Amino acid sequence: MSFNTSISGLNAAQKDLNVTSNNIANAKSTGFKKSRAEFGDIYAVSAFGNSKTAVGQGVLNQAVTQQFSQGNLEFTDNSLDLAISGQGFFAFQKALDNSEAVFTRAGALGVNKNGYLVNQSGEYLQALPVNENGTLQSTSLATASPVQLPVAAGAPQATTEAAISVNLPAGADTPPVTTFDPDDPDSYNQANSQRIYDSLGNPHTLTSYFVKNDPAVTGVDNQWSVYYQIDDQPVADMTQQTVEFNTDGSFSTADANPVTVSETGANLGTGAGDLSIAMTFRTDSTQYNGPFNVADQSADGNTTGQLTGISVGTDGLIRASYTNGETIPLGKVALVDFRNPQGLKQVGDNSWIESIDSGEPLGGEAGSGTFGAIQGGALEASNVDLTAELVNLITAQRNFQANSRAIEANKTLSDTIIGIR
Repeated sequence: MSFNTSISGLNAAQKDLNVTSNNIANAKSTGFKKSRAEFGDIYAVSAFGNSKTAVGQGVLNQAVTQQFSQGNLEFTDNSLDLAISGQGFFAFQKALDNSEAVFTRAGALGVNKNGYLVNQSGEYLQALPVNENGTLQSTSLATASPVQLPVAAGAPQATTEAAISVNLPAGADTPPVTTFDPDDPDSYNQANSQRIYDSLGNPHTLTSYFVKNDPAVTGVDNQWSVYYQIDDQPVADMTQQTVEFNTDGSFSTADANPVTVSETGANLGTGAGDLSIAMTFRTDSTQYNGPFNVADQSADGNTTGQLTGISVGTDGLIRASYTNGETIPLGKVALVDFRNPQGLKQVGDNSWIESIDSGEPLGGEAGSGTFGAIQGGALEASNVDLTAELVNLITAQRNFQANSRAIEANKTLSDTIIGIR
């Protein structure tokens, strides 16, 4: 029996050496989780035996369990690299025509020839569907799908809203020419231009002209007329707005705010549709004793854009950015967790698949519930502690040698007994 006991010790030490060696070999594997060999003693006592005098029969390898502790985050120059800071796994689909999912902590990603985000094994990153504003539609893993970068250019958007905030000089005089003409600078006090776009993304100019009204004619102090023109629009087609200020220089009233500034597609001459812009003269505008000043102006719409990059937020939201300033949400990186991660089945490449012991995958978004945050431009390093593994390697080696000496001692005793005459 003593031979069997020592042999079980040799097997246990060998198993410990194998596990430790595998940990050391994967010290630089992205997303790798170290393993630990766990052992238990063996006792065989019959129902009527005396457990007080029973001698153990060796050791048994009970399990090799993986340790899912957090690895260090290592930042990279690749914006598509992803790391999870906290709990959870990335979900990947093996193929477009195969719904089988694999799970990993390794987030080294690239783009394949068809524009899909894939890992080094060619598996497809899964993302949850989102609305146009980036809010999540569903957390169910069944609704997740592979992420594909858009091949089309960013679509143009016609300008529909614009606004301006100004300071008009309180000491301004009424222009010498009483009939407004955009081609005659003596018929207005000041002008300001801003860029707008038609439905095809062609740029146009929206110009605001400011005219100080004569109190002797209007009977009202601190009153201005504002004329809005798109490109070289005729005066007859221009929009006029009347604004008034209080005696302390603050905004008082406007006859319409916003006003509609429009132009037909035929006059634009680009083949685009009609333009209709809600132009707002902002109520934080002032009439102070100072020079004309544009405090702020804005206009929506954009021209055609080309894809410039992909970014991933801490909540896992994947956005495509375009040269026209537009950003489009493509989805949220699907994170998955299990009730018993140590029950997952290893399939290589630092990946796992679900098993009966692990339970079903529970999907969700980064930063919610128990799920960790996602760090873009980073990878999670192996959680192997080389110093600890080297110490364990020495310990396992000593255990192996000690059990070998036990076998040698048993053999000496056996030889002695056999040699008795």
